[in-house]
Amino acid sequence: MTFEGNGRGAGLRFAVVVSRFNDFVTERLLEGAVTTLREAGVGDDGIDVVRVPGAFEIPAAAERVAEARRPAAVICLGCLIRGATPHFEYISAAAAHGITAAASSTGVPMAFGVLTTNSVEEALERAVAGDGNKGREAALAAIEMATLFQRLDAK
Repeated sequence: MTFEGNGRGAGLRFAVVVSRFNDFVTERLLEGAVTTLREAGVGDDGIDVVRVPGAFEIPAAAERVAEARRPAAVICLGCLIRGATPHFEYISAAAAHGITAAASSTGVPMAFGVLTTNSVEEALERAVAGDGNKGREAALAAIEMATLFQRLDAK
């Protein structure tokens, strides 16, 4: 038997954890994610937006919202832009590992929409409106994983 998710999110609840740091990018990612959820049939009452200071704080908030609200999936959005110090590497690794750990500990799928770019220009390219928006891609992954888990749990 083959199991896979689909792109229909009607009746499901999603949480979007979004960083305020580099908000000129993250607000565009959030818009892409929310628009995609709505296009998939998710109502406004099925979308919780959780704002955090930066990418480092995303995993803790993702884990807490998964435990407290039990969404079908959590979409994690942030933007890290490489600078002159190793700070970028530490925060990128912490965010990635933390989100993975949060998904494992809660059993709630989490989509990784945290940009790790070399420049502002690269970040903005990934936050354009439409199909190239990484917030949109993360929302699509979250919907697919949520519906996959729904099918797995039903069998």
